[in-house]
Amino acid sequence: MKSARIAFTLLLVFLCSMHGLSQVPQTDTTIIFQPANPEIVQKSLYTPLLNAWGFDLLISNNGFGAGVFFRREFSDDFAGFISFAISDVKDDAEFDRIVDIYGSTFVPYKKNRLLLFPLVAGVQYRIFRDDIVDNFRPYLTAGLGPSMVFVSPYSRKEVFPGPFGTVTTYEQVEFFSSLKYGQARYTLGGFIGLGAYFGMEKGSLSGINIRYYVVPFSQGIEVMEGGYIKTFGGFYITLNFGSLS
Repeated sequence: MKSARIAFTLLLVFLCSMHGLSQVPQTDTTIIFQPANPEIVQKSLYTPLLNAWGFDLLISNNGFGAGVFFRREFSDDFAGFISFAISDVKDDAEFDRIVDIYGSTFVPYKKNRLLLFPLVAGVQYRIFRDDIVDNFRPYLTAGLGPSMVFVSPYSRKEVFPGPFGTVTTYEQVEFFSSLKYGQARYTLGGFIGLGAYFGMEKGSLSGINIRYYVVPFSQGIEVMEGGYIKTFGGFYITLNFGSLS
């Protein structure tokens, strides 16, 4: 009898517990977590890199040049930049003549050598943003700023009396020696161009653009003897190598 009571008591407790569980309200098993501070998620979102700086390599019919730049992105379409460069300047009438067996050259009748230093502030406008993938970003560009042309002597002209009249000779002045005799000329110049950046914007920047520079001098600068150039510049192919931050 005692065993029967114990078994009956256990059965009664089990039935009561089952009855209590059946009263638990049914709820959706999906659990939604919400951060205590919702702004945490927004602050962790990716933000585009806005600043870029780097080096330019310039190629033109005058030769090579080099420069530096700083670029700031203001929106998905517009960016501003500042660049400074140095490049050689030549007259279209120049031609090199080999003067010895070692391959040394001399430009007859060339009086001055010129170096161009443009400091330019400009803008870039991205084109076809919605039609082309982001790893190829074409843009239009234009810039304006002060330009300096450093003029130094290329050769010395000497006239000697001879048996049949005067004899004129030209002696080339070594490049670094000529710098101490040079003088700077200043003007306002600018350019327009078309270019593109390549790759994704993840720490590095590389691109290419074609610019047409216009650097005017109203009085002209003498390059070849008796010949004055009033407008410098022309087409430049510029390669960009930079870093984003």
